[in-house]
Amino acid sequence: MSSLIDVAEEQQEPLLPPPPSPPYKDSSNHGDEIVLSSPPSDGPDSSPPNPAVDNRRLVSLDVFRGLTIALMILVDDAGGAFPSINHAPWFGVTLADFVMPFFLFGVGVSISLVFKYVSSKPTATKKVMLRAIKLFIFGLILQGGYFHGRNHLTYGVDVGKLRWLGVLQRISIGYLLASMSEIWLVKNVIVDAPMAFIRKYYAQGLFAILLCSVYMLLLYGLYVPNWAFAASHVNTAGYASDTQAVHCEVRGSLDPPCNAVGLIDRIILGENHLYQRPVYRRTKECSVNSPDYGPLPPNSPGWCLAPFDPEGILSSLMAAITCFLGLHYGHIVVHFKGQRQKILLWSLFSIPLIIIGYVLEVLGIPFSKPLYTLSYTCMTAGASGLCLTIIYYIVDVKRLRKPMVLLQWMGMNALIIYALAACELFPAAVQGFYWRSPENNLVDGTEALLQAMFRSRRWGTLVFVMLEILFWGIIAGFLHMKGIYMKL
Repeated sequence: MSSLIDVAEEQQEPLLPPPPSPPYKDSSNHGDEIVLSSPPSDGPDSSPPNPAVDNRRLVSLDVFRGLTIALMILVDDAGGAFPSINHAPWFGVTLADFVMPFFLFGVGVSISLVFKYVSSKPTATKKVMLRAIKLFIFGLILQGGYFHGRNHLTYGVDVGKLRWLGVLQRISIGYLLASMSEIWLVKNVIVDAPMAFIRKYYAQGLFAILLCSVYMLLLYGLYVPNWAFAASHVNTAGYASDTQAVHCEVRGSLDPPCNAVGLIDRIILGENHLYQRPVYRRTKECSVNSPDYGPLPPNSPGWCLAPFDPEGILSSLMAAITCFLGLHYGHIVVHFKGQRQKILLWSLFSIPLIIIGYVLEVLGIPFSKPLYTLSYTCMTAGASGLCLTIIYYIVDVKRLRKPMVLLQWMGMNALIIYALAACELFPAAVQGFYWRSPENNLVDGTEALLQAMFRSRRWGTLVFVMLEILFWGIIAGFLHMKGIYMKL
């Protein structure tokens, strides 16, 4: 991983010198270098700017990324103590279900700033493809099964059960599709009127609609036959055989066992390469402790033990739409100079998206993060836009940056924090040094001490996680002061 850390990180060289002062061009913001994180420089010859005086950087986007990372740490590490903030068991939306859309939305905004001007489309395409491949491989290493996390101090994976998809892999897919559309589908039109804005980006919008249509046609049109899966001896206590049959023979089902998302992943990836502990094991049908994990209830259906990937192929296609919506918000930054204009336009798009999401839910398309349904896409993208609007008003308009500085630092080095904290590389490494038995280590000892001090497992865990977020904010600030950033 050290090879991915550059001191005084280089900025992507300009793809084209800016044209002479087009109307509505926002010269105050420069694009970000990478998907999750960006360096604080605007060119290879510039020195790192002072955040207090640099007006060229969209600081609110860094804060937005940092908030996303902080939310990920919170829901991952405190979700067990507070199941209500953990991912919804299947249908519905909780705090954890906003993390992935926030990531993807921020990626879309960043892409629109990076590719404001494109001279050599083939060169830009090569860079995008290389970055997407590196991000996919990095995600495969982090979530493929090599690192077993805080509670399992082991390393290694059976390549026959390697998990192909994950968070960074999904982001790489969205990044690739959105970037390709930004390079090849945007018209060379000077935006001097609302219709010019539409003419410039209409082909990109049509491509997004095409992706959405393909998803909807496959989700509701594919026939899902009966299928079977091999369950382990440990998980099949109470079942007669190692092979569990799942009866479907339906079309358009959104339930856990018989949806088209799972069907496509089983056919293309294979059940051994899917996530083996899917979120629907916390449903009432599959857990006596629902909405938390727990033992199987009596007469639970066999599909409770089936694998399912929450970052699957078809759902990732729909997740890319969140990147495209983020692109649109970034286009507003590029073409509209006034701060009030940005806030007004962002709000005019965010609130209707939230309303559309809830209307679709009422009409029978439920919120589902594992399936990444259309209602979930609209509602969470609208929430992402609204959140960015509020942060923009606080940070870039009112310039109240000091209260947000920890989140800003985390957003500027989001990839490092994601790898070390959210993927538990750092706590697992610390736990490797223990006294006599694995549970006697600094990480578990600190959490147990806080639980004892607060006389509550839940509140002690929450305080521990908040201190963890503070710790990573300080680490990110230290790296920022030293000019150390992680890039792909």
